[in-house]
Amino acid sequence: MAKVIDFFKNETVFSISLILAFISCFFVQPNVNYLNYINWDTILLLFAIMIIVEILKNLSIFEMVVRKLLSKISNTRQLVLVLVFACFLSSIFITNDVSLIIFVPFAILALNKVGRLDLVILTVSLQTIAANVGCMVLPIGAPHNIVMFTVSNIPFESFFLILLPYIAASLVFLAILLFLIPRESIYLPKMSEITVDTKNFLKKVLCGVDYYLLLTFITLFILIGNLENISFFNSLFRQFIIGNEVLWGVIASQVISNVPAAILLSGFSSNYEAIIVGINIGGFGTLIASMANLISYKILAKECGQFKTRYLLIFTVLNVILLIILSVTYFLLN
Repeated sequence: MAKVIDFFKNETVFSISLILAFISCFFVQPNVNYLNYINWDTILLLFAIMIIVEILKNLSIFEMVVRKLLSKISNTRQLVLVLVFACFLSSIFITNDVSLIIFVPFAILALNKVGRLDLVILTVSLQTIAANVGCMVLPIGAPHNIVMFTVSNIPFESFFLILLPYIAASLVFLAILLFLIPRESIYLPKMSEITVDTKNFLKKVLCGVDYYLLLTFITLFILIGNLENISFFNSLFRQFIIGNEVLWGVIASQVISNVPAAILLSGFSSNYEAIIVGINIGGFGTLIASMANLISYKILAKECGQFKTRYLLIFTVLNVILLIILSVTYFLLN
């Protein structure tokens, strides 16, 4: 029983989506049409991206670049700026989740080495925001955008242009906060050399893939497919969602995170541009609005448990402010 509870805690989204998909099977009898529910293009693209990400992660390419940059810093503002924008830039290519898995522990280590753990809460909060902003640049930057990219068939450049105003507003917000960090002199001791172990490289890459995330997508596709075939839910969701995609993208993301929100909304509306805006704006706000938010919190709670309550407060305040700014930006543009 303890193992089941631990599994549920570690894979909460997958566990809930599996239970809901299983329940929905009582209303729509399992049949071969279930296979048509699943957007296999999304699954295959996500798997391919995961493989590429694992290769880059095991080669430590991004960490090497950041360590090189850190060797040139001389004050606290520069240090935080490098750590934050490392998340922004890397999340464009290796997804926001993986960016934070790499750079949040790295940031805590760097701040600890210069005796500035007092900056951990703000730095990790800004790193998380930066990763969620960076993942908007390309449609391969986050799982929710991968879903929308494959479902909508919107070209790369059009996808970027849809989100450009929100990327720009978010970067201004980050720049203002970074400017408020004092420029206090620091000396960063030399860090240990990075060694790349190529032994059993292929095995490590394949074992590093998050197969539960792939299964989560499959169970969510089955759940939404069944809901579409239950007339009551079909008419109910269409009534609420169609014409209000941005609003429901934001609201749903706060409650179930933006990956399930993307699959849910795209199952009932073809206004993909509005859904893309809604789920990306919706990634800011609560701790569960984006899986990346939870990843940062878990890492910080493990490494610096004494800060987790204050972090949650500051993180939420900053995210809610940015959510309001982006919502106002949307209404001004529309």
